[in-house]
This record gives sequence, C-alpha cells and structure tokens, in this order.
Amino acid sequence: MQVLRNFSLKDYNSFGIDVKAGKFVSIKNLDDLRTVLRKNYASELFVLGGGSNMLLTQDISKTVIHIALKGKEIISEDENEVIVQAAAGENWHKFVLWTLEQDFGGLENLSLIPGNVGTAPIQNIGAYGVELKDSFLSCKAMNVQTLEEKEFSLEDCDFDYRNSVFKNRLKGQYIITSVKFRLTKKDHKLHTEYGAIRSELEKQEIASPTIQDISKAVIAIRNSKLPDPKKIGNSGSFFKNPIISKEQFEKLETEHPGVPSYHVSDNEIKVPAGWLIDQAGFKGYRSGDAGVHKDQALVLVNYGAATGQEILSLSKNIQQTIKNKFGIDLEAEVNII
Repeated sequence: MQVLRNFSLKDYNSFGIDVKAGKFVSIKNLDDLRTVLRKNYASELFVLGGGSNMLLTQDISKTVIHIALKGKEIISEDENEVIVQAAAGENWHKFVLWTLEQDFGGLENLSLIPGNVGTAPIQNIGAYGVELKDSFLSCKAMNVQTLEEKEFSLEDCDFDYRNSVFKNRLKGQYIITSVKFRLTKKDHKLHTEYGAIRSELEKQEIASPTIQDISKAVIAIRNSKLPDPKKIGNSGSFFKNPIISKEQFEKLETEHPGVPSYHVSDNEIKVPAGWLIDQAGFKGYRSGDAGVHKDQALVLVNYGAATGQEILSLSKNIQQTIKNKFGIDLEAEVNII
C-alpha cells in the first residue's frame, strides 16, 4: 500500500478535472482499508470510487481513499433465483455484463451506467424504469470509526429516487465494501415500457426480447445520447428529473403544450430535466471549455480544460434560467465537491 502526495485526480474523475489530492491511497483489500482508517482516524477522509458522479471544484486536502476492491461471485442459487455479490471496486457495467453472460436477469436496464458497484447503492442508480433497489439484497459497509463491517438490508438503506441513507443520515460514516443482488434465472421480468427501449427493439426487429436484447438496446440508446467520458469529460446526467405536483404540471402543460411527463403518484408528475434545459436554449451551449452536450441537454461536458468552478457556474446559470422560465427547481444529481 503506497501513499502518494500531491497526486492529480484528473484520471480518477469522469469530468477529467485536474485537481490535486494532498494524500492518495488505493485500497485493494479490507486490511489496508482498516489500516488507512486507523491511521487517519483524527483527520477527514475523502472516499473515491469510480469518480463518475462528482464534480471536483477544488484541490482536496483530505486523505483520498480510492476503493479498488475487486471480486464477484455466486453466493447461492436455486432453480428460480441467484444471489450474487460484487466488491465495491468492480466496474458497474462490466459487472452487469457478467450477470447477463450467466443469463441472470434484473440489471439489464442499468447497462452502461458509469461508476463502480460500491457507489451504486449510495445514489440508488436507475434508468429506463428500473432502479438498483429493485434487485438489491444487501450491502456490507465498514464503519470509519469502529472499523467494523455491518450488513445493510434493503430496508436499512432507505432507498428513494437517487437517494439512500448513505447520502443522508449515515453520510460519511460508512464505506461500502461489497453489494449483494437477488437476480432471476428464469421467467425474467422484462421492463420495456420506456418508449426509447420499445423503439430501439422495433428498429432491431426484435418482437420477443431477451434480457440480453434489452441490455443491447439500452447500450445503443445511451451511446446515441451520451458522450463517452474517455472522449469528452462528463458525469452523465447532471440534474435529477424534477418531480412536481399535479397542479403545477397542469399549469406547466397549459403554458407549454406537449411537455413530456411520467406519472409518479396521484399527485406527483416527473418532468424530464433535459427537455426543460433544451426548451431554455441550452442544448449545445458552450462557454470556453464548459458546455452542454449537443445531443443531450441533461449532460454538462468538459471539452478539455474546463475547471470544476466553470462547470459549476454553468450549472447554476441553467438552474436559475429554468426557475425563471418554468418555476421549477432543478437539483444536481452529481455531488459537488
């Protein structure tokens, strides 16, 4: 285990922001994690996973712990279901592909989401009608003070839309080390209700899709809409899709006929943030090297040398414009550091 000083995090965040870590250590086993936590008990820590859901706006004086724990395995199975476990440092998309290679169903709609397994529960990642909590069984996490591992059940995690107990009440208190999922082995429940998936399957002339077909459709859709972070720095969707009251939506629909929407509850409607940003004229907008992607208004990008502060300033401009134009508050989905 090597501690690196004044270490650039440019290659460790998907925006490609060049900030420095005062101290950086990559963790590959639980013993090393305990050692680092024990030595840094009195100092603040910054836990880094895949770096895909954050915007770094300044150098980090805290000790940066890069979680690089690896491993995935089948824990148990019967003829209908299987329990699989993946270490926190496993790449999320590669893990999804591994489950599909075994013909395990449940995660196919979450294909190509950037990041690592360990950060997925924190955000309760979701896409195309499916959320992580739908297949989540439990996760293990280490208490940063006691150094003890605890297993958190589905109920313990208090999952909500892009939210969990790890983002709120227990924020900064635990480091997720592994995650277990309950997946199907047969009679897979397919989620093709989102129009984009149906359209892609029709385009591929697939009438009776498999879970692998759905994954390929999702990958095709995401590739057509979202830029590759290896080519253009970005963190995927920058804002959450706002959920507004039915009364507020009816007023919005009167003023802007054709606004797309998704039913959440009898009195709640979800409106696509990308549509709002597009209508406000930001799609393709660029200020220096900070911009809004030309094909997907929900994605803020770094064209090369943008600073985190420049991208943050752009995001605030968008938020204020949407508030003024639509009366809707946009909340950032990424973590602002």
